[in-house]
Amino acid sequence: MVQQHFDIAIIGAGPGGYSTALRAAELGKSVALIERDGTLGGTCLNRGCIPSKALLTAVHSVETIHNAERMGINATLQSIDFGRLRDFRVSTVETMTKGLTGLLAHRGVTVFRGCAALQNAHTVRVTPAEGETQVSRSVEAGVFEPVETELAIDADDVVLATGSRPLALPGNPFAGALIDSTQALELNTLPSSAVIIGAGAVALEFASLWNAAGCEVTLLIRKDRVLSTWERRASMTLTRELKRRGVNVIARTAVDRVDTGANLGATVHYRQGDSDEDRTAYGEVVLAAIGRVPNTDADWFRSSGLKLDERGYVTVDGYGRTNLDGVWALGDITPGHALAHRAFEQGITIAEKIAGADPKPVIDDTVPQVVFSFPEAASVGLTLDQAKALEDVVEPKETAYPMLSNARMLMSGEGGSMTVVSGAFANNPDMQVVLGVHIVSPIASDLIAEAEQLVGNRVPLADAARLIHPHPTFSETLGEALLKADGRPLHTR
Repeated sequence: MVQQHFDIAIIGAGPGGYSTALRAAELGKSVALIERDGTLGGTCLNRGCIPSKALLTAVHSVETIHNAERMGINATLQSIDFGRLRDFRVSTVETMTKGLTGLLAHRGVTVFRGCAALQNAHTVRVTPAEGETQVSRSVEAGVFEPVETELAIDADDVVLATGSRPLALPGNPFAGALIDSTQALELNTLPSSAVIIGAGAVALEFASLWNAAGCEVTLLIRKDRVLSTWERRASMTLTRELKRRGVNVIARTAVDRVDTGANLGATVHYRQGDSDEDRTAYGEVVLAAIGRVPNTDADWFRSSGLKLDERGYVTVDGYGRTNLDGVWALGDITPGHALAHRAFEQGITIAEKIAGADPKPVIDDTVPQVVFSFPEAASVGLTLDQAKALEDVVEPKETAYPMLSNARMLMSGEGGSMTVVSGAFANNPDMQVVLGVHIVSPIASDLIAEAEQLVGNRVPLADAARLIHPHPTFSETLGEALLKADGRPLHTR
């Protein structure tokens, strides 16, 4: 078995793995990046963030047409060319993955295609990927050459970034018309009817996408509202807006089984509330979007001595260090938000820590969450209940801003909500800071970036409220909410 040495070996080329590679190479480290798939970028670029947002971007055009009549513009939707829509999605993904491949080559990262296993804290065994007979290597962008049938990579540090996969319904594996998010993105046409099981980001984005394109969507959720772990005002507002758009939201459900049968479509059997009555919902497809499972079920995760929690996540500290010296982990296999941008920051932090720098640890409370639904939802920091539960937070409060007092919100014809949570820390009780911001509105995904800066940097509330926001913009909603939280509202009571 051929052996090669690198400063850092990274298993998995998703957002966490490739960000570690890019930053480590930038800091002068020799890096081996090992990926079993034929393209780099992981779930995010290939089967998640990028293709789903490409479709959502396209379908926004349909939303615009439907909304035009209200403003006096007479327009009609003739049809959707599903072939060109597919080409748009595929070309977007290809552009991003090719760009990533080129960037890694430019930084001098050596990419191996194969299946990796941790033999010990400093050795990674690489075997051919599924369907291949040899491990291949690339030092130039996209140019792979076969090297060996088996390869051992010795490294001073090993980074685990193996990602996650969709979680199946208990007793109902994905089959036929019962599909996961990856299969949903690969549909050549959009369904005429769909049942979606779940209340998180994936479920709500597909509900918005398919509903806007004319699909009859039924959304089965376990609690009384979508995004039930979010700030209550935001989750209730988004639930109401989905219903207003025509999504059939059925709350307090418990799914028993899904019948796919021999015919087209599938039937979901569920109970509602405290009733034992068997209810059914039929769809051309049924999307199960109830969460994701960390890819830590390979035997070597346990045989290597890695510490895993009861759900299979790798236990790490704020810097990504595992219980094995020289072994690090990040992204979806670590407890916390399964988000690409969190993995980016984890990767940068790990690379800098390995290189001897002194980065700050990743703080999950400052990681923004975004749902690209119609309308969008975004959140960062603490809810009021979370703030009250912390001993070092003094007199937390929440401020609700009436979104329709904003001119751009009024023009959009959409509903929304904005909540600012503020309070002081016990070590400085006289200085109020922004603890959390929770938004439902058009472009909430962009608005949350400013809120993240305020929360992450513990900006004093009085200083944040003095920041000037351009008029008339959606961003004014945050500015006005901060003014109200500071006790001096302008365009609202």
